[in-house]
Amino acid sequence: MRLSLANLSRLPADIRRPAYDVAAAQVGVVHLGVGAFHRAHQAVYLDDCLARGAAGWAVCGASLRSPDTSEALDPQDGLYTLAVRSGTGDDLRVIGSLRRLLVAPRDPSTLLAAMCDPNVRIVTLTVTEKGYCHDPATGTLDEAHPDIIADLANPAVPRSAPGFLVEALARRRAAGVAPFTVLCCDNLPANGETVARVVARFAALRDPDLGRWVEAEVAFPCTMVDRIVPATTDADRAMVAGRLGMEDAWPVMAEPFTQWVVEDRFPAGRPPLEDVGAELVADVRPYELMKLRLLNGSHSTLAYLGYLAGKETIAETMAEPAFQRLVARLQDEEVTSTVPAPPGADLGAYKRALRERFANPALKHRTWQIAMDGSQKLPQRLLSPIRDRLAAGAPIGFLALGVAGWMRYVSGTDEKGSAIDVRDPLAARFKAVAETAGPDADRLAEGLLAVREVFGADLPTDPRFTGAVKAALGRLYAEGAAASVDAATRG
Repeated sequence: MRLSLANLSRLPADIRRPAYDVAAAQVGVVHLGVGAFHRAHQAVYLDDCLARGAAGWAVCGASLRSPDTSEALDPQDGLYTLAVRSGTGDDLRVIGSLRRLLVAPRDPSTLLAAMCDPNVRIVTLTVTEKGYCHDPATGTLDEAHPDIIADLANPAVPRSAPGFLVEALARRRAAGVAPFTVLCCDNLPANGETVARVVARFAALRDPDLGRWVEAEVAFPCTMVDRIVPATTDADRAMVAGRLGMEDAWPVMAEPFTQWVVEDRFPAGRPPLEDVGAELVADVRPYELMKLRLLNGSHSTLAYLGYLAGKETIAETMAEPAFQRLVARLQDEEVTSTVPAPPGADLGAYKRALRERFANPALKHRTWQIAMDGSQKLPQRLLSPIRDRLAAGAPIGFLALGVAGWMRYVSGTDEKGSAIDVRDPLAARFKAVAETAGPDADRLAEGLLAVREVFGADLPTDPRFTGAVKAALGRLYAEGAAASVDAATRG
């Protein structure tokens, strides 16, 4: 027996289920990048809105790459289980807000038609940093990106997120339909502004008048999203099936904590997010900076160094006293000074809560999973606070150790000589650099520092930065990650 609308009534009493008529819910949001994070975060808030009677805010989810989510959830009428994991057990809930699933490469015209539906007033995105086809060092459109070149040549059959957004907006404009609001839910700096810049530039390359219209008429609110969502395992599926008494092909796991801070700028209307726990604010930037630098920066540092130290998960990494000290000292001594506290926020309490979340043994968040796509993440998570510290003449030892951990990781060989499965848009370039450098830390650092898309033009010419990174990378090669972290945090 499989989870479906027909089988909802057969669920055990302790499994929460949608408190509304799922089949009658009308799509008002198209979501690009319908992966685990969206299903554990935005879709849950919208499920809560639907339960409060906001019937016009169900989701049409679209994958821009893989059909896996559609193939798993279509036979389940879009239903899936959210398992909230804590030290006291797993709280299970069936989510019904995902009413339609599309696979863009199979049928881009159907996705474009969905985005042009006048009932759709918001398009949300979780396509990861690399999905915006931008230069992470500058925040501008990468006009040489293969997908951008293809979408400019054939705009009616887009491949990229900017391509789909602009083609759908152009069609709505031509039809006299008001534009949808574009709501980025990825970890980009000033994400709404960044996506606005990328999309407007792409539109202008197609047609300067269209570019001006996008700049003038389309809203791109900034957001900050926060929830730890590890990849679902076969053991997770088995646990969920045992609790449900039926199969769920793709449940999602998440921690209890969830946060969504949204700039309240929706000309076409929005769901009552403030009634279901989201924070609607005038300025997201302080929240975004707090999260990107304190949470994401620490997470990436733990991922690279923890992986090199042989740790499979973040919780396993945080069980080591040296890594506990690393996170505390990184946050307290180097990052906090670059983070203005959001209104009413207690940064000390926030950092303590982060350390507890990282250490949650119920979450099997793999270091390898977090380590993916580092070239897209490093600029905002570690390099931006490094720039602020350098401008203030302040030390960057722990931040540099995180950067060195990334360099050692993307070399593609771990401390035991085994291959690392490096998943990154620039993986081939990193491999070429590593092959040229061999086991020479200075040569590896120099080769990677020359990757402008990551480090820009300024950091590679600052000896305070290059010296700190080379020294840390040399220690990682000479002593290994565990010993390097232990030595660095004892002083």
